[in-house]
Amino acid sequence: MTYEEYCRKTEFSRVDLVAHANGTLIQGPQPEMAALPAPPLLMIDRITEIKHDGPRGRIVGEHDVSIDAWYFWCHFRHDPIQPGCLGVEAVWQLLGFYLTLRRAAGTGRALGCREVDFFGQIRPYNKVVRFDIDIRRCSVLPDSGIAMVIGTAKVSVDDQHVYTITDAKLGTFNGIRYPDYPNRSANSIGGPSR
Repeated sequence: MTYEEYCRKTEFSRVDLVAHANGTLIQGPQPEMAALPAPPLLMIDRITEIKHDGPRGRIVGEHDVSIDAWYFWCHFRHDPIQPGCLGVEAVWQLLGFYLTLRRAAGTGRALGCREVDFFGQIRPYNKVVRFDIDIRRCSVLPDSGIAMVIGTAKVSVDDQHVYTITDAKLGTFNGIRYPDYPNRSANSIGGPSR
């Protein structure tokens, strides 16, 4: 699909999301933009809804729970639970994706969240985790090369609310990408972003 077609879509399949992670989803000219991580860290299997309303919006993604998921084998060996940090990661992935659809250029970086409240857990025999994010602010400043999105996520498993992530933030920045990994180069060492 072209970049223009990509920016107008309101749903994405697992195949689309893996292609996005691999940089093969969009054909032709496109800006440098936030990338999704590749599996197994890709925590979204599909995006079912995307809405834009000025600086506000909504994005909904889902993750299919698998009894043999890599995280159940190590967290914890005799008490398998999907780590809550992976749910927070999924929300950041969706926020970064949302920014790309709003035409934000630059590489994505998680900027934190105000609060995470857990009410339940995700276990191996659950079926579907749903991330419903209310975007309360999205700012894209093309002249400065900076964009930011803030949203609050309700995380449910099999239609039961298990946690809330309040004011999750993600930004995009130009000039920080490290495309020549594992070679040493200008962006091979971390620290404060420019």
